[in-house]
Amino acid sequence: MEGIKIHKIETNQFKTNLYAVFLATPLSRENVTKDALIAAVLRRGTMSIPSQDKISKELEEMYGASFDCGIEKTGDNHIIKFYLEALNEEFLPEKEELTQKCINILLDIVTNPLIENNGFKKEYVDSEKENLKQIINGKIDNKSRYALDRCIEEIFKGEPYGLYKYGYIEDLENITPESLYEYYKKLIQNCKIDIYYSGLFNDNKTEEIINKKLQENKIESRKAEYIVNNETTEKKNIEQPKIIEDSMDITQGKLVLGLQINDNNKDSRFAASVYNAVLGGGANSKLFQNVREKNSLAYTASSSYIRTKNIILIHCGIDIDKYKKALETIKEQLEDMKKGNFTDEDVEDSKKLIISSIKSISAEQDTEITYDYGQELSGEHITIKEYEEKIQNTTREQIIEIANKININTIYFLKN
Repeated sequence: MEGIKIHKIETNQFKTNLYAVFLATPLSRENVTKDALIAAVLRRGTMSIPSQDKISKELEEMYGASFDCGIEKTGDNHIIKFYLEALNEEFLPEKEELTQKCINILLDIVTNPLIENNGFKKEYVDSEKENLKQIINGKIDNKSRYALDRCIEEIFKGEPYGLYKYGYIEDLENITPESLYEYYKKLIQNCKIDIYYSGLFNDNKTEEIINKKLQENKIESRKAEYIVNNETTEKKNIEQPKIIEDSMDITQGKLVLGLQINDNNKDSRFAASVYNAVLGGGANSKLFQNVREKNSLAYTASSSYIRTKNIILIHCGIDIDKYKKALETIKEQLEDMKKGNFTDEDVEDSKKLIISSIKSISAEQDTEITYDYGQELSGEHITIKEYEEKIQNTTREQIIEIANKININTIYFLKN
């Protein structure tokens, strides 16, 4: 069906089958809080299994199957995700239609929720609004994560990616069970739906079971509303970085630099990955060695590459009075990268680090599904083997070229 895609990942590495459903919708300030609330309310009950306790009991009787759900930002899309994991039927003590049961429960949770009086169950909505409020208020508890989120918020101010994935407290008050259900109906009619099943399947009935359940729950073809991730989006070049400082009762400062990569070549992301690893990807990286080890300016010093938005985030935990010296030393490392002041051994070590991470993708069912789904959203499919080869073939010259297309967009400091 248009707007709905079913993906099969055949693997005999595990004794479990993993089923997943992803709903993709464009990130927007108007709907971000409702999306997060819907993910929490849907897990509470379906028309056929009306409570979380009963869902848990059903799963327990299915040889200890497990369910989880959550919400993520991927590029400018908000992704509501649902997972159900259960034993492969081959390992059951007696023959049982476990695949069918898994699909029925998972798709009922997503597409056949419990409805009362033209809305979600009030008790569930009120309870999950309180839980979500605690999550939003609690984002300051992890100071490192908070600093990263604040830097992203400033880099993408006024843009979808700058939104907090769990939404905003001020939006919760006006959400009612009825208004949330009205929004859910629009969401389920317009979002992109991807359904995954991973494991060992001895027949071709699984897709048939999925399609039948979708039809039962009146899920039809649609013109899906989502954003194909442009992984090389360029931000407008700025002459001077924004400097943002927040104060909080802390003993260790959090310094985050947002770097933008001014390159719209799709293949540049592989060089950017290696650049990031040389700069701050591990214990041998320039940031770790020069900011932390040699100069003792930071407790932690590393960097991460957000490929879907083509930015690199440098994050350091520092003594507050060492801010100026730490910032100066970080900038020196960026200049060193532009001049090619790194060794061939640095490059090889970084490639090994990335390739080790790539190889681990297929070691877990959920990471393999996540990788494939990222490819689906980007509209470009690169196999794990091709990914490895592109990293391995990245040259020193390409890394230096990328280094010279990088500038600091935002400097964020969380201080006492």
